[in-house]
Amino acid sequence: MDNPIAVHHQIMWNRLISVVEEQAVTLMRTAFCTSVREAGDLSAGVFDAQGRMVAQAVTGTPGHVNSMAESVGHFTRPFDSRTLTPGDVLVTNDPWMGTGHLHDITVVTPVFRERNGVPVLVAYFASTAHVVDIGGRGFGPDAGDVYEEGICIPPMKLYKAGMLNEDLVGILRWNVREQDQVVGDFQSLAACNETGRRRLNAMLDEFGLDGLEELAGFIFAHSERATRQRIAALPGDVHRYAMTVDGYEQPVELCVAIHARDGTLHSDFDGTSGLSRFGINVPLTYTKAYTCYALKCAIAPEVPNNWASLRPFAVSAPDNCILNAPRPCPVSVRHVIGHLIPDVVFGALRGLCPAVVPAEGASALWNLQLRFKGVEPETTGIQRDVLMFNTGGTGARPYSDGLSATAFPSGVHAMSVEVTESVGPIVIWRKELRPDSAGAGRWRGGLGQHIELSASKGYEFTLSAMFDRVRFPARGHNGGEAGASGSIALDDGTVLKAKGKQTVPQGRRLILQLPGGGGNGRASERTKDEVRRDVSLGYVSLEQAARDYRHVFEDN
Repeated sequence: MDNPIAVHHQIMWNRLISVVEEQAVTLMRTAFCTSVREAGDLSAGVFDAQGRMVAQAVTGTPGHVNSMAESVGHFTRPFDSRTLTPGDVLVTNDPWMGTGHLHDITVVTPVFRERNGVPVLVAYFASTAHVVDIGGRGFGPDAGDVYEEGICIPPMKLYKAGMLNEDLVGILRWNVREQDQVVGDFQSLAACNETGRRRLNAMLDEFGLDGLEELAGFIFAHSERATRQRIAALPGDVHRYAMTVDGYEQPVELCVAIHARDGTLHSDFDGTSGLSRFGINVPLTYTKAYTCYALKCAIAPEVPNNWASLRPFAVSAPDNCILNAPRPCPVSVRHVIGHLIPDVVFGALRGLCPAVVPAEGASALWNLQLRFKGVEPETTGIQRDVLMFNTGGTGARPYSDGLSATAFPSGVHAMSVEVTESVGPIVIWRKELRPDSAGAGRWRGGLGQHIELSASKGYEFTLSAMFDRVRFPARGHNGGEAGASGSIALDDGTVLKAKGKQTVPQGRRLILQLPGGGGNGRASERTKDEVRRDVSLGYVSLEQAARDYRHVFEDN
């Protein structure tokens, strides 16, 4: 990088990344919902005046970030430089304009610069976060259409010239259960964008810039060229993969065909199952988000994620299939199917880049949406909603074991037991790695978890189950074995459904066995030392090791 102009642009790029990271940190430090401040279920980024994503914070989920990359464009059509003024803040949670379901709130803040005494629109900051409640049935898969799933806010102004839209806040308060938490999170989103706006203006002042046009052009040109070069080096034939997952009322078939041609990588989900009657349907924006994430991880992981580096990825799905759900389909838990998309895409990519593709993993988060209700005289009338993120094991990689209890592809953090217990009447008795849940192979899959919880004394709770990999576990690759499937039950042995609202009576414990990731390569090729280490650490029981890795014991 001998070009002094390029060096100057690189310095500004590094500063821009620090700006959006501070934006994300502000959101995490001010958010009310534990899924945001503890797990990082959010996105933050800066966009040019045309609504094209220039940079994103590393903190955040692909489903939020890559959906947000499209959603800002939906704001620029009804709101432009003629209808926006300094101090305006925009908001929506429309699933087809945002990130796929009503619980995710997207807030967009325009940035203005004075030119000849006139404010000129030069950029946008956008952020997204999951709120604990948005009304309706609550977070769960049981609704028959999106209207049952909660209040939908069309693109509108949360702030008008710096003044809070009290009418919107009033409507929101009258439609949600956790009023203070939800309204507080709306304010947190606005606050984090304001942090970004102030830091960007300071940066532009420091570098003597009127806007982002020049820097964005530099970033876009280099990002798109690097991505297309990677794609051009791939073979041009079609690669396919299919995977059957649990679904709700019936199993769901996910199919993809991937074709590299003329610098574009096209993913076509033709053959995928049709719509569900329940809220596991996925809007196309969310399908695109996780498809592009998987492709980028495999093809060009080091290229910055922005509007231009996403352009070479084309995604299509048939109308009215479960990955292209139209309004008003129920979509509340679209992540259950959406998080499985990378496994399908990676399966197809085995023929294009086998050295980086992992086996199938647990993938879909095992979110716990719990509603506690007082059932004794001293607790009557008390109701609390608690959201808890959990995850199983990832698939084994071509040259290393899978990761245990790790959220991939969502990337969210584990939520601590102590914090979860502090926000509601919940007791978490056990939360530990689940032995014998990893798929055997030359490289072992990641382990799932064993979780045991109950309501505090004086309460019972309902569970909105939204779990997958119960009937169809994560498969191994290249001769590796499948990981263990998941299970949901009470401590008295009662088996619960993997999806839908169910009541856990007072005094009973909920027991979750989270699925493990698939193995990679044949188990007979795993070294004796690695098997013995797994046994000594309790990852694999001696009995399971004797079955899966017979070669270790044959010479003894």
